[in-house]
Amino acid sequence: MTSSLALSIVTFIYLGSSVLYLFYLVFRTRVAATMGTWVALGGFLLNTYGIIMRWIESYDLGIGHAPLSNLYESLVFFAWTIILCYLILERKYGQKTVGAFVVPFAFFSMAYASFSSSVDSRIQPLIPALKSNWLIAHVVTCFLGYAAFAVACGLSVMYLIKSKKQRAGSDGLKFLPDPPLIEDVSYKMILIGFVLLSAGIITGSVWAHSAWGTYWSWDPKETWSLITWIVYAVLLHARYMKGWSGNRIAVISIVGFCCVLFTYFGVNFLLSGLHSYAASS
Repeated sequence: MTSSLALSIVTFIYLGSSVLYLFYLVFRTRVAATMGTWVALGGFLLNTYGIIMRWIESYDLGIGHAPLSNLYESLVFFAWTIILCYLILERKYGQKTVGAFVVPFAFFSMAYASFSSSVDSRIQPLIPALKSNWLIAHVVTCFLGYAAFAVACGLSVMYLIKSKKQRAGSDGLKFLPDPPLIEDVSYKMILIGFVLLSAGIITGSVWAHSAWGTYWSWDPKETWSLITWIVYAVLLHARYMKGWSGNRIAVISIVGFCCVLFTYFGVNFLLSGLHSYAASS
């Protein structure tokens, strides 16, 4: 099975997992939740296989490099990191309802990679600036951070829904985790994401220096990465120093993930800069 075929199948597997988790959320059918987990795990394993095969195929073409260098490859890796974070989270806390709020992010990432006419899935040679091990470190840390933020965003949406139902005195969605637990897990994911994003910015600066002779050039993607970092830094500061909690933290978390998406997609398509050709981070 070629990498492109495997990754195309992954798109539908993540869709199936999303539907199963949503079915569990609406109808409380336990078997749907269990199937959702196993389907997500199967998709993750095939996602892993597709990434490895794409890496091997690049060497067969004589241009071997890690599959992290263009928009298609970064979308595939983004989906992989989201499912990885989610499965670890579900394993630790056993809260399968979270899947309905998180797994769709992986599906949309894969769907965009597989079906958008603006995404080129061909394996292409690296330009000189991308031939650096610092690029791999930069992309891996950034996308693991992005994935943690995606999970936190899903949890924040869940928190807002749950708290609204509680304030209204409604029994709807009473099976969702209690708001304090949702908030605690979301905070932990944000903290992990913040550390990884910080590492991604640092490794990106080192890569930029080796590629262009400067650690920071106020490139649009660099600027928006900094803006994203500041948003999450404000969230952590507000929680630690000001005692903020609840809806305010959830809203900032969602705003932060919107900044992540603009850093990833908006900058690539709306603003030109050193990162525009790569769309990899």
